[in-house]
Amino acid sequence: MNANRIITMVMRMVMRRLMRSGVNSGMDAVGKRMNRGKDGTAPGAQTSGPATGDAQKRMKRTMRMTRKIGRM
Repeated sequence: MNANRIITMVMRMVMRRLMRSGVNSGMDAVGKRMNRGKDGTAPGAQTSGPATGDAQKRMKRTMRMTRKIGRM
């Protein structure tokens, strides 16, 4: 392998990692914005009980799976 191919390969790896982190942070920002209501509070903030915790766990699990699929 010549030096040009090695440099190109390393640059692609770095760019791929930067793009992935940028997309993940963008998805997190969109998710946080979607969880906010019009008055700035989280929807369902007044409700309490196990359903709220279950919904949050399910949402986090779905976000993680979406990120994993995006990385492939």
